[in-house]
Amino acid sequence: MSLKITTLIENSAGEHHGLHSEHGLSFFIEKDDLKVLFDTGQTGFFIKNAEQLGIDLTSLNYVVLSHGHYDHSGGLRSLAQLTTTFKLVLGQGFFEKKYGSNNNSHEYLGNNFDENFLAEKNISYQYTTRKNTKLAPGINILTNFPRLHADETINPRFKILKDKTFIQDPFTDELLLAIDSPKGLIVLLGCSHPGMKNMLDFTKDTLKKPIHAILGGTHLVEATTASLKESISYLQRNDLKIIGVSHCTGQAAIDQLAIVGDRFFHNHTGSFLVV
Repeated sequence: MSLKITTLIENSAGEHHGLHSEHGLSFFIEKDDLKVLFDTGQTGFFIKNAEQLGIDLTSLNYVVLSHGHYDHSGGLRSLAQLTTTFKLVLGQGFFEKKYGSNNNSHEYLGNNFDENFLAEKNISYQYTTRKNTKLAPGINILTNFPRLHADETINPRFKILKDKTFIQDPFTDELLLAIDSPKGLIVLLGCSHPGMKNMLDFTKDTLKKPIHAILGGTHLVEATTASLKESISYLQRNDLKIIGVSHCTGQAAIDQLAIVGDRFFHNHTGSFLVV
């Protein structure tokens, strides 16, 4: 079995200065002969990065979008100019109109495409509504995360617009990828709006396997001081062997995670993991 996961784009740059970085996230997964894209960043820069890294995106089998925020789905329009032969997987509620609110002002944070665009481009897509869906042998999609940790609450500034009324976004569309490896599960997180600990505990309980590594966004950037302390302690005492988080994790959390030694790396644009 072979498994390689490349970070095509992320907020921060690595050693390869020819790559673009932006506030967003995109992973390219190669598992045996299967090729999966998890998120598309906010623009088409991830495609240029793939070219620089010698990665052919025209042979994608699947594209999985973690949730309907622009920094995770915005590059799909650019990808559709390159290829449309992949199967697209979305969480239920992906096309809800998503906003960020600040007192009486609101800013649109959602997708730049809709179901009509997918139909026009003849892109095959499906919604995953079950808590656990097998995408392919050794790759599972998990969603509908139970709220197990009381300290993990969704920031009330995140809203969806329904019937001309702004209500709190429950992020029912958010999902993660869990990939089998000889060493345990490799879990890819988009932004962890439902709560990183909630998502990881649910993954372990559902798949009955240990988690070897996590990559992606944990949304600890908005955690309270007490919740951040608990989340860092959770990661440190867990059996995780690789903690490659970034994006919405926040500098305070990254600085604290650095003390766990070689188990942690700042997962930036161009990083890749081979298991």
